Amino acid sequence: MALKAASGDGGGTLGVDFGTSNSAAAWCAPGGQARAVPLEDGAASLPTAVFFQAEDRSVQFGRAAMAQYLAGTEGRLMRSLKSLLGSSLMQERTDIHGRPTSFVEIIALFLGELRQRCEQTLGTVPQRIVMGRPVHFVDDDPERDALAEATLREAARQAGWPEVQFLREPIAAALDYERRLDREQTVLVADIGGGTSDFTMVRLGPGRWQRGGDRAGDLLATRGVHVGGTDFDQRLSVARVMPLLGLGHRGPHGREVPSGVFHDLATWHLIHWRYLPRALREAEALRHDYTDLALHARLMQVLHERLGHWLAHEVERAKIAASQGAAQATAGPARLDLGLLEPGLAATLGTAEMAQDLREPLQRVVDCAVQCAREGGWPAQRLDAVYLTGGSAALAPFQAALRSALPGVPLVEGDLFGGVAAGLAMAPH
Repeated sequence: MALKAASGDGGGTLGVDFGTSNSAAAWCAPGGQARAVPLEDGAASLPTAVFFQAEDRSVQFGRAAMAQYLAGTEGRLMRSLKSLLGSSLMQERTDIHGRPTSFVEIIALFLGELRQRCEQTLGTVPQRIVMGRPVHFVDDDPERDALAEATLREAARQAGWPEVQFLREPIAAALDYERRLDREQTVLVADIGGGTSDFTMVRLGPGRWQRGGDRAGDLLATRGVHVGGTDFDQRLSVARVMPLLGLGHRGPHGREVPSGVFHDLATWHLIHWRYLPRALREAEALRHDYTDLALHARLMQVLHERLGHWLAHEVERAKIAASQGAAQATAGPARLDLGLLEPGLAATLGTAEMAQDLREPLQRVVDCAVQCAREGGWPAQRLDAVYLTGGSAALAPFQAALRSALPGVPLVEGDLFGGVAAGLAMAPH
């Protein structure tokens, strides 16, 4: 059923969750309930991906973009665009269909497509746009953090939203969770996204969201760290896949192969730089650093055939499968099929391996959660639940580490991909 606005006057609020890995939107009529806006084939989430096809110079978005790339269509895939905000890369230009293009323009292109899909579904232009932002775009650098928000605001303006309000994403998730409560609770909201992990300790209760007004007194603490799902994918790729291309391999003189190319190939928003002619020449020159030339041949196959994003996608898929297997008590690790490189080539990934490979970034995330809870008064202050949102909140080793750090506090898994957007749509004026 199509979601239509209550009237054609552009009333209500559109909540926009522009995410590192996935984006979502929700619309709320004045005094009503937030409802997800279908963005692609009836799905409420849209992968934050853009594919620039080389042959006909068309542009695809979301799942269609991923499908074009994974089918081997000639072109360029861009993901993790949000990770660029606040970085020096935002000041650079890249060649898109023969034209130097800024990354602000590319983000605006994606937001413009999202805007058009929302307006087509709603049949109207909402008067008020509330966009989510992490607690910190950039850790420990207020100037770059402010620049990141200003850049996102400019991209939204170029996309056709001249005025947007920003709300911290974990606060939006808290507003979404509050609708479901039948008693007063003190909750730690954990929003574990693709690029950041954000926490808010907040007092919630039935009916409070309807009353609106200043909720500052209900916010007990807010914290965030610039670590998320793409960082987890990068660690897993480095540990499980890149050794099959030569990472850690020692050459004829006993020295390890230089690691830069492998770390870039494991990082979504850096992969495409490794396809440039200069980078290809540098990788070819590494042949002299290998004893096992078959490993170097695999590396060059990945680069020449532009399989970097395919590798990253396979790692992400295996990570999700391993977590789902743990949740369902399914025996055995997930299989990471690399047969496209070499028949029978594969790696395995289980929850024990994930916990080992992700120990350091998971510890940073959990430490941030505990710090937020303590700043909010825990353990002296009762903590009724941890509310989980964001796709990476489903990661089995993360949930295990969080249970250990906050013993006896129930974990409540919410709408992982749509909760923030719903909360943004219900944000008080």
